[in-house]
Amino acid sequence: MTLTDISPAIRPRCPPGACDCDLDNLLVSINADTRILRLTRADEQRLLERLENLNSLADLRRIEQKMEEQVGIRLNISKVSAVRTLRGILIRVEPMPGLCRKTRKAIPAAIRKSLEKHPDIAYQIADMGGLFDGV
Repeated sequence: MTLTDISPAIRPRCPPGACDCDLDNLLVSINADTRILRLTRADEQRLLERLENLNSLADLRRIEQKMEEQVGIRLNISKVSAVRTLRGILIRVEPMPGLCRKTRKAIPAAIRKSLEKHPDIAYQIADMGGLFDGV
């Protein structure tokens, strides 16, 4: 039995200079949160597919919670004061060591695709904290 048999699959490194994930510092740091290393390319593709096919705001919140619990990815979804289009909804992945630049861009893009398919989710996000929140 080798070390690779025991350790979980770890995402391969990005090409040098192609990413700002700061993976080297993550691997060297003693107290670093290394959960992100469990996100393989196959897992990332499944996550993006799931985010592109959301059915409700509750579904989005559930996935958001699981992302933070399992791999440490935190989303920040907010709205501009006067939301009229999807561009008024800001979706940001909080930066963290080990999270690839491409992944940080792909997650909000996948959520936007889902919001385009299901505008009712976008309306619920737009109503958060407003007059019709919780109705």
